[in-house]
Amino acid sequence: MVEVLSFREVTVLRGGRPIVDRLDWQVTDDQRWVVLGPNGAGKTTVLQLAGAQLHPTSGQVQVLGESLGAVDVFDLRPRIGLASAALTERIPADELVRDVVVTAAWAVTGRWHESYEQTDTDRARGVLELVGAEWLADRVFGTLSEGERKRVQIARALMTDPELLLLDEPAAGLDLGGREDLVTRLSGIATDRWAPAQVLVTHHVEEIPAGFTHVLMLREGRAVASGPIEEVLNGRTLTQAFGTRLRSGRVRGRYWARSVPSDTIARGRRGREVAEPTSSASGA
Repeated sequence: MVEVLSFREVTVLRGGRPIVDRLDWQVTDDQRWVVLGPNGAGKTTVLQLAGAQLHPTSGQVQVLGESLGAVDVFDLRPRIGLASAALTERIPADELVRDVVVTAAWAVTGRWHESYEQTDTDRARGVLELVGAEWLADRVFGTLSEGERKRVQIARALMTDPELLLLDEPAAGLDLGGREDLVTRLSGIATDRWAPAQVLVTHHVEEIPAGFTHVLMLREGRAVASGPIEEVLNGRTLTQAFGTRLRSGRVRGRYWARSVPSDTIARGRRGREVAEPTSSASGA
């Protein structure tokens, strides 16, 4: 398989403090990764590095075979589909949704004097439909809810048929029904054999789509655990990452996590077994 991301001893400093601390991480084109951790863990910074939006303070980052610092990032970025809050801030509020999506073909935000073919507009409507947002095509971007904007961002990220798809908290701002619909659609993308390598950042295991294969768990910029999701994501590693005693499980490819009540911890300390879900799919 082809390596699409490679981090070697990567550190990012802000004000002398490491936001990412000596991180080693590799992603191949057949993998779908979740980057999981609490606020301040360095998740968004990792995504910015992967999206060629940021250079490391030290260490080496390779994206799609190109080394940051030795490649023109303006040539590299069009090969990457990125959906993030930072991108939303650059989109003109008065832009029509269909134009928000189609302008990704030129890697710009806001229609200027560029021209598009019918195949471009058809592609834009197709990816809006893929994420359940085709009915928003003629709406003005500034009138959308946060959840609607997330869907439009994902459609824009898919517009250019990228080699690497990066999603920063795609389900944030969605209500329960909207979240479940979007996660189901992202599962369809994740399990498509022709889909690109994917990296999704989230705080919540419930937002991990079925079909994601690997997880990188961060705390204070360092990797707590990394590897195949079925082996790595469990109560022990979640406890290490979030600093709270947690248990977890998996049902039909979807994960859940809950805190361990203090009285349960106390019973466990007295030598009794700590209660866990009985399903064979449950984590430690």
